[in-house]
Parts: sequence; structure tokens; C-alpha cells
Amino acid sequence: MKALYSLANPALFIKVSWWLLPPLWVATLVSFGAGLYMSLVVAPADYQQGETVRIMFIHVPSAWLALLCYSAMTLSALGTLIFRHPLADVAQKAAAPLGAGFTAICLVTGSIWGKPTWGTWWEWDARLTSMLILLLIYFGIIALWRAIEEPNKAARAVAILTLVGAVNIPIIKFSVDWWYTLHQPASIMRLGGSAIHSTILQPLLVMGLAYFLLFTTLLLVRMRAELDERKIRRIRLLAAQEN
Repeated sequence: MKALYSLANPALFIKVSWWLLPPLWVATLVSFGAGLYMSLVVAPADYQQGETVRIMFIHVPSAWLALLCYSAMTLSALGTLIFRHPLADVAQKAAAPLGAGFTAICLVTGSIWGKPTWGTWWEWDARLTSMLILLLIYFGIIALWRAIEEPNKAARAVAILTLVGAVNIPIIKFSVDWWYTLHQPASIMRLGGSAIHSTILQPLLVMGLAYFLLFTTLLLVRMRAELDERKIRRIRLLAAQEN
């Protein structure tokens, strides 16, 4: 446990992430290239939705990452409040705009997909509404980070808000089972195996991997930038005290 905790040292993180970022960027570009080729060229058009079904390859992975990002932020919030993890609040602050971005992509592409499929840009059903609430929670977290200047106080306040907002994650996940919704029930992670044909499932999973690699890469970049900003802030405070 002590060895794992030592890996969270900011200086060590900067060093390790410097080595990780180049291969991560390459893997992200390669996976996006493969995923887009499989989605746009290899995957067949749907017999009902036609070519519009290809929006799914952008929409669904963005929804996955919106939930994954918030789940990671929830763990970071616990790390801040309980374990005093030295990088927990840094990771949480870096992840929030990324999660908001993925959620926004999910909502926009969902509206574009919904118009020809459902005949409307927006419907106040359970999943759509809970995803919109998730976006508002992300915005609230970002605003709270900016409203409190002192990093430690901001980290504790944001951690509490994040944990409160985590109640929305299972609501999003199980909304299709708990209420009537235009969205179909779970079709990939379910008992009995996936209900999606392999010609659709494979490019979808590759795009999901590409989104995950992009999130990981951008998270490391933003965490490094946040650590640099805090270092500069400490230097300025010391300089101001000396003067």
C-alpha cells in the first residue's frame, strides 16, 4: 500500500506521464483511425435506420465515457476526503471538463440521431433528462472549482458535490429498466451475451477504446498542466510573502 501511495507523488507522476504520453497519443490516433474506418466503411447500414445508424458509433462511446469519467471523479472525491491522496483533487479537476465534453457530445449526437429515428430533437424521457442533469452537475463542479481560489478548500467542496451528484449515475444506467423510455434496454452488457451483431459490435467497441484512450491521454495532459499551475501559484505566493 505504501509503495502504491508513493507512485502518487506529483514529481514522479510528471516523470512517468512524460514517458506515457507519446505512445498514448499514437494509440489514440491509430484506434480512432481503425474505429472510424470500421464504422463508416466496414459496418453495414441498418435495415430500418439506414446510414443514420452510424451516429451510434459517436453517440454511444461518448455516453460510456461521460459515465466513466464521473465514476472516476467519484473515486477521486473519496481519495480527497478519506485518504488525502495527493493527486486525487488534481485528477478530479482535470477530468471535469472532459466529462462535460463527452456528455455534451452524447446529448448533441443523440438529438441528431433522434430526429430521423423518433421524429423529434428532444424528448423528456428518463435517460435523456438524467443525462442533461449530469451535464449540469459537471458545469456546477467546474464553476465551484473556479469560485474558490484556495485549492484545498475547493477540493473538499467539489468532492462533496461530486459524491452527491453520484446518485445520478445509477439512475442513468438503469433508467431504461425502471421507467418507460425511448431508449432500448441494455444490449451489450447483459445476461445471455450481446444482442448486437458482430458487424456493429466490433466497430463500436473499437470506438469505445479510442474514446477511452483519448480520455486517458487528455486527463494526463490536464493533470500535468494543473500541477504546473499550482507550482507557479506557490512560487508567486512565496515571492509575495518575501516582498
